[in-house]
Amino acid sequence: MPVIEPDVSRARRVGRAPGDGRLRVAVLISGGGSNLQSLIEAQRDPDYGIELVVVGSDRAAGGLQLAERAGIPTFVESVRSHPDRAAWDSALTARLAAHRPELVISAGFLKLVGADFLREFAGRYLNTHNALLPSFPGIHGPADALAYGVKIAGATLFFVDEGVDTGPILAQVAVPVEDGDDVHTLTERIKVAERRQLVDQVGRLARQGWTIQGRKVSIP
Repeated sequence: MPVIEPDVSRARRVGRAPGDGRLRVAVLISGGGSNLQSLIEAQRDPDYGIELVVVGSDRAAGGLQLAERAGIPTFVESVRSHPDRAAWDSALTARLAAHRPELVISAGFLKLVGADFLREFAGRYLNTHNALLPSFPGIHGPADALAYGVKIAGATLFFVDEGVDTGPILAQVAVPVEDGDDVHTLTERIKVAERRQLVDQVGRLARQGWTIQGRKVSIP
């Protein structure tokens, strides 16, 4: 399991030693699960280094069927089934924690998690964003990038903190903006690079471990 150690500088240090066996990974989705499918395919290689232990959603997402066909446990934790967001966050945290994941991946999960979740999975909750952070956070990354007139867009893989797309960055990939691009064409090209980056980097985390010191993420 990753180990969280106190740090007098107020930076959190998280680590996982390489050679600890396959990394137990949970995935959260809200849609069709294209990123999830890439991870399912990757884990079939025993040298890739992960075990997908559960897939959860906030709704009856199509991607849950991908997990079920692969023999991965699934659950739905709907916000509407709880009196408020805090109660939902606690329930989601408990459902995931029961499977003892060492890493939780947001793969198109459309809900913001809360304090309980972030405490439980501090330094272990990975998200991918379709822009080069810290530029263009939020839900309209490619559209905002096009409107600004950038020549290079891309995707960012980061560990989630209390802010909106503000956590420590694990990796980034650049995607050139082409003449004639619109939001759809740019978004689709970013998705391809984003998926490849996710699979590559999760495999590295599984095989080599990781540490987080302040805003710096390191893979030995």
